[in-house]
Amino acid sequence: MNADRTVLSDAMWARVAPMLPGKATDPGVTAADNRQFLEAVLWRFRTGSPWRDLPERFGNWNSVFRRFRRWALSGVFERVFNALSEEFDLEYVFVDGTIVQAHQKASGARGGPGGKGSAAREAA
Repeated sequence: MNADRTVLSDAMWARVAPMLPGKATDPGVTAADNRQFLEAVLWRFRTGSPWRDLPERFGNWNSVFRRFRRWALSGVFERVFNALSEEFDLEYVFVDGTIVQAHQKASGARGGPGGKGSAAREAA
């Protein structure tokens, strides 16, 4: 996988990895590809593509989907989100017109009949 095309930095992965199932200390099967799986999930939600369009580099789309479903039902993503949201940073916060919209009258245009003029015009 091309490192330039990944979402998770090494620092982010170091914070998330201990919270995921499949560690060597966990009972059952050890997951060797948790990072690749998480990259697949992030790719899917970042692009908005259907699971069937998941690139082959992430593995079989149905296997990734089934694993995602198991983790979602067992609360893995909720636990990770709650842990990470306690120590939030604003690195990836974007606010633009597609997210926050102002009312049409917020531009300062004069209102309809009986609209109040600005103090600068009244002083002139």
